[in-house]
Amino acid sequence: MSVSVFEKLKPALIWKHFEALTSIRRPSGEEEQAQEYVRNWAREHDFALQEDATGNLVVRVPASPGKEKAPVVIIQGHLDMVCERNSDSPYDSFAGKLHLLREDDWITADGTTLGADNGIGVCAGMAVAEDPAVEHGPLELLYTIDEETGMTGARGLSTEILSGKLMLNLDSEDDDLIFVGCSGGKDTQYRLPITREKVPAGQLARKLSIAGLNGGHSGLDINRNRLNAIKALVQILHESSKSAAFELIHIEGGKMRNAIPREAHALLALDAAQENSLRQAVETAATELRGQYEKLEPGFGVQLEMVGEELLQEGVLPRELKERLLAFLLAIPSGVVAMSQDIEGLVETSTNLGVLKTGARAVEAVSCSRSSVAPALKTVLGQLAAIARLAGVEIEEVGGYPGWKPDMDSVALKTVKESYQKLFGEAPQVTAIHAGLECGLIGEHLPGIDMVSFGPSIQGAHSPNERVSIASVQKFYRLLSEALKELAKS
Repeated sequence: MSVSVFEKLKPALIWKHFEALTSIRRPSGEEEQAQEYVRNWAREHDFALQEDATGNLVVRVPASPGKEKAPVVIIQGHLDMVCERNSDSPYDSFAGKLHLLREDDWITADGTTLGADNGIGVCAGMAVAEDPAVEHGPLELLYTIDEETGMTGARGLSTEILSGKLMLNLDSEDDDLIFVGCSGGKDTQYRLPITREKVPAGQLARKLSIAGLNGGHSGLDINRNRLNAIKALVQILHESSKSAAFELIHIEGGKMRNAIPREAHALLALDAAQENSLRQAVETAATELRGQYEKLEPGFGVQLEMVGEELLQEGVLPRELKERLLAFLLAIPSGVVAMSQDIEGLVETSTNLGVLKTGARAVEAVSCSRSSVAPALKTVLGQLAAIARLAGVEIEEVGGYPGWKPDMDSVALKTVKESYQKLFGEAPQVTAIHAGLECGLIGEHLPGIDMVSFGPSIQGAHSPNERVSIASVQKFYRLLSEALKELAKS
């Protein structure tokens, strides 16, 4: 009988629920199985449950004996997860098929995202509700949907299902940080209509692939200057076109707007006489990129391989259109735009070219832009729009969400800070996060709500490198328990 990777881990209640979540498919927008898991759990413990029209769930947990008059505390997390996988992995987080691994202090999944973001936060709320050792006032466990692709749940949240004015958001990824603010953001969708030309007889079909990059969260990891697979592919194609002739059939990369792309590929058509020139040009361009990123991207791989000539039947983009598309993709920025003037080391503004795909009638792409300064976000969105207009590319701005302004006089902040100091003998770092937390939207729905965000240490979120520290989950749970105890004294 195989031993679970969660065997004997503490706190047992968090790991029990998280183990169950890892076998449940919960991609963004398709959280039905996760919702049903929460519903069944609430029924099992006789907790009242409400659901709004958007699909958000609120589980009402009675106070510990004697704490019935304490203020209601909302504990908030999101049910969905980013479903990324390596192309050669036999496992698939989208289908809820994970192969879990335990490596020293870390839990990870083989070749796929793990879903610790935000599964651990979801399970922590369930754990404190069940744990008789945790003293707390009345709780409202708020579980939102579709956070990762558009914050649909928070955007459509009904205020009628909540009564609390204090909220602990458990969707952060550093166990020694308390977050009191976040960036706002908006996506830019690009669309370039395409036509095709017939491929001349005798042409070869080749696939140019980029793989092995680290990727990561387009907010939390953007300051690491990791290589974007789409940008790498376009750079290599652009440089190679200077010394080798080829035509473009198809180009694709990235899967999530809010993840730094790890893989990308292009299908090419070329004359046999150009193949050696193309291979040499690709290797030269790839070598230059490897030199730039040798310490950041040790797994960076480039491959030019033969593919079936039946792919040539799709036809190629006219040469002018190919050149315009590559120039556009080369010009679109992706990475840090500006650093914060207020908090050292914090990214203020960034943009990420996250998705690129070729359809029957158009090439489409998405940039995810963020900033803690609203005018700066407006500026970068204007720059993206200007580049698109120059290239004759259609654009649409979608999915805007507000930032969350820090409140340094917050009762929730004071309580969590003091709890951290008491438990661990040192002060936590209080900061803002360069990512969109649901706190911004929830704050719009519930003006004046007092919020902080904290969580365990999670690395590589939104990528198959995602992993969560076992020790940090225990630390996080102690902090959550102590903070609830202190808030129940109010």
